[in-house]
Amino acid sequence: MILVTGGLGMIGAHTAHALLDLGQEVVVTSYRRTDLPSFLDGKVIVEQLDVTDRDAFLALGERYDVSDIVHLAGTIPGDDPVAYFRTDTTGLLNALDAARAWGVRRFAVASSIGVYIGQDESPWHEGLALPDADLPHLIVAFKKAVEPLTTHALRGSGVQPVILRIGSTWGPLMDPESVFNFIPPYVSALQRGGQPAPLHADEGGDSCYAPDTGRAIALLTTAETLNHTIYNVSSGRPTMQREFADALGVGTVPGGQLSPHLDISRLTADTGFTPDYNPAEAVAHYMTWRSENTR
Repeated sequence: MILVTGGLGMIGAHTAHALLDLGQEVVVTSYRRTDLPSFLDGKVIVEQLDVTDRDAFLALGERYDVSDIVHLAGTIPGDDPVAYFRTDTTGLLNALDAARAWGVRRFAVASSIGVYIGQDESPWHEGLALPDADLPHLIVAFKKAVEPLTTHALRGSGVQPVILRIGSTWGPLMDPESVFNFIPPYVSALQRGGQPAPLHADEGGDSCYAPDTGRAIALLTTAETLNHTIYNVSSGRPTMQREFADALGVGTVPGGQLSPHLDISRLTADTGFTPDYNPAEAVAHYMTWRSENTR
């Protein structure tokens, strides 16, 4: 059985769904949310868990034979950065404790595309040095720290760490007014009958639809062998706003800037992953989802 912490969040739920599609049994944890998306309803075991509670976390091992852990649980920072770091670091350390205590095969943990910020070379690949940089968000800062904490904590334990440098993911279950991706709030505006501003035709960068992100993580978790510790997880190509505009049926204006994207050659070589969705297919799927669901 595979444990997915934060398994009712956007990336966690799609990871759980992909694991089910691969024939795995899945238990997911959630701290507050109890409503299951339709694609998980009746198919996974849900444990309400505060991952900062070490005893409660380790007690899961008494109820389930956990073979692998995918640690995706996390919080949104408030006004106190120290409180945020303390909470999410405690959750990570408890998950690592569990991995060692249970002797799991593999421990996959979410890092972020943001760890590459400051690196001029593009596309961003796993062999690049991570420069010192003024990171734009506390979450990115924490994800950058997750990597050495995980690899050092598992050294000599027999548990294989898998660092997931997750790209710019969007899709079903994302906050419809998210500040991290323009598409969900753009779709919300269209559904309200609004006329959102035209998109910049030449603006673009990394983008991955959530079901593809979940499937990539599931493949990395279940692969018979992995040749690396760190993997980029995304679509592997830059996506232009003009592609989204065409799919959404809205206008564009000239201009925009192309941002770096993630190279997924390592992911593809070790798992065979390629995205199932191009931008037009992703938008069509998401529009249908949002017509039937609030997020």
